[in-house]
Amino acid sequence: MARKAVCCGLSSLELLLMVMFLLMTGITVGLFTVLAINLNSQTKESEKPIPSLNPPENPFLIGVGRADCTGPVGDIPLMGYANLDQTAGGIHTRLFSRAFIVDDGSRRVVFVSAEIGMVSQRLRLEVLKELELRFGDLYRQENVVLSGTHTHSGLAGYFQYTLFMITSKGYIKSSIKPIVDGIVKSIELAHNNMRPGRIFLNKGDIVGSNLNRSPQSYLNNPEEERRRYKSDTDQQIVTLKFTDLDGDGIGIFSWFAVHPVSMNYTNRMVSSDNLGHASYLFEQEKNIGSLPGEGPFVAAFATSNSGDASPNTHGPYCINTGDKCDYLNSSCPIGGTKMCVAFGPGKDMFESTKIIGENIYRKAKELYASAEQELHGRVHAAHQWINMTDVTVHLNSTHSVKTCKPALGHSFAAGTIDGGGDLNFTQGAIEGDPFWDGIRDALLGSPSKEIQDCHNPKPILFSTGEMNKPLPWHPAIVDVQIITIGSVAIVAIPGEATTMSGRRIREAVKQELERHESFTKAEVILTGLSNIYTHYITTYEEYQVQRYEGASTIYGPHTLSAYIQHFRGLARAIVEGKVGELPKGPEPPFFSNVFSLLSNPPVDKKPENTSFGQVLQQVNSVYKVGEVASVTFVAGNPRNSGDMRDKTFVTVEKLLKRTGTWEVIHTDGSWVTRFHWIKGSGGQSNATVEWHIPVSAEPGTYRIRHFGHFKQRIINPVFTAYEGTSDEFRVTKTLYSL
Repeated sequence: MARKAVCCGLSSLELLLMVMFLLMTGITVGLFTVLAINLNSQTKESEKPIPSLNPPENPFLIGVGRADCTGPVGDIPLMGYANLDQTAGGIHTRLFSRAFIVDDGSRRVVFVSAEIGMVSQRLRLEVLKELELRFGDLYRQENVVLSGTHTHSGLAGYFQYTLFMITSKGYIKSSIKPIVDGIVKSIELAHNNMRPGRIFLNKGDIVGSNLNRSPQSYLNNPEEERRRYKSDTDQQIVTLKFTDLDGDGIGIFSWFAVHPVSMNYTNRMVSSDNLGHASYLFEQEKNIGSLPGEGPFVAAFATSNSGDASPNTHGPYCINTGDKCDYLNSSCPIGGTKMCVAFGPGKDMFESTKIIGENIYRKAKELYASAEQELHGRVHAAHQWINMTDVTVHLNSTHSVKTCKPALGHSFAAGTIDGGGDLNFTQGAIEGDPFWDGIRDALLGSPSKEIQDCHNPKPILFSTGEMNKPLPWHPAIVDVQIITIGSVAIVAIPGEATTMSGRRIREAVKQELERHESFTKAEVILTGLSNIYTHYITTYEEYQVQRYEGASTIYGPHTLSAYIQHFRGLARAIVEGKVGELPKGPEPPFFSNVFSLLSNPPVDKKPENTSFGQVLQQVNSVYKVGEVASVTFVAGNPRNSGDMRDKTFVTVEKLLKRTGTWEVIHTDGSWVTRFHWIKGSGGQSNATVEWHIPVSAEPGTYRIRHFGHFKQRIINPVFTAYEGTSDEFRVTKTLYSL
């Protein structure tokens, strides 16, 4: 199976041939389809900050909001590994957008964490358009930060650049619309519930939940720099606690450097992965008695400088032999890179997701309970668009360098230990491959000498900055942005910064801010995958090694220096009060001729003498806690259910004996349910629903239900709702044991 990622490698020969086919046939866009609850009773006294004898004279206005942003969970490619065969087939957990608004009385900022792979330029532009329609110029590019958690089990189809469209079957309107609507709704909810409040900062360490997947690159950084840090990953988690004026909790926003790839390349279900599980646990605890996605308390967990930070803590080994992988190339003697895979800490991807998520949640809970450092001061926002293909970086008074037009190196096609490529590429390649270079030159043209020299020592596989058909393959115009709340600065990183790259950005911004007395002891937070996706950001030294991260640093060896220069400029403008004097920069394009490679779903069919929603495989009559209740239904394609935000394909219901009614205790957003959609042939499909019965389940009578729609007719289609219900079954308290 192909196991590549736009964030983690090139997928397969199929992908490469598709790229070449599209260009050889001169394919044109015309050939494609274009497309409030009181929290007092839920907040423990021990978790409240010590009340101020003198409450803040000028408190912040704070608003929090959460909204479902889950799109179609059938047939759509998942965004992350960029394997065209890895299409959605159900739900592990639903995806949510979480928004936080802070206003100091004269200015406000918005920061959003959405459970998606990353924020694309197209997605950001569409969100800003919708915000303008609702709020005028209140929420705009300079004061709105949009960040993706980087789950690799979210849906694709929301990009406007050719490389990303090819690897996700184009621009898929039914995929991007729920994300746009969910993000906008979360901001709208936060806007509508704004109230005076307080913000507290706390931070601590989580040990054993991330592993540097490119230690060879990290070790190429200067030794004296490495000695300043105790680990080759950032183990610190930073939290912002939001309360009302009495100290009752409203929400928490946390940042931790880890890749949400615990759900691996074999997964077919939409999932929020490890960071999403931390959010789920925190919200379920605070919103007592609420179903997932309900309740007023909002808990967002975003990724930070996680470019080289893997959650697969057992490390890489050859899955076919059990041997260690080659240290530099992450390859195996038999099977190459696709056999070198990292796993852990659990026995499978579900347990690994659970363990990492719980580790993050537990530490955040501890920090939330003990947070005492209160934020005071003003709110600021600084933003620019920059042409990252042509930045002159002044290293010192006499020496300057430049960024490059985008290009991807050979090691990009090798993938990482979180998911390697199928072709014969390896990480650490500083020379081209004559075979693949020959094919590329014959069909796509060879990279110019200018771009080769600029990217040296990267051997270029795709010179994407010189490829513009049918649309540009990579962006040139990129967002840089900083927002500040009191002494805290949130730096929006437009890609994936490695551990050391993130440290250098933090240090540079901190130095600029602390030149002003209002930013004494500034705390600089990096939020990754923000506003636009530009692959990776490595240090100059890491770039020389040309592992996956360096090969995917698309603007050349001085990419990090260019970003640091611009982030310094934003920080300087904030402390000097000159944000209004910042040049706006060149606006990014909004392409109208985006294309789709995804066909419409066929008419749904069912086996003879059956009906949609009919049970094909029934539940057992009795289960013990710890067992799995499972039932299979005749199903329609989930894409034919349209917008299912704030709805569910699944319920687990308990019979209330006193009233004889059924109570919904779980939906498809619950951790303990799994909705598997199995696509058959000839338009037939099944849905298997699993309930992994937790130890906390009460004895009693239960049933499982499935909801969906089936499609009739190709022309003027009709979509009809159906539902199916399992037999009743009993759950007992006797623990299951092997």
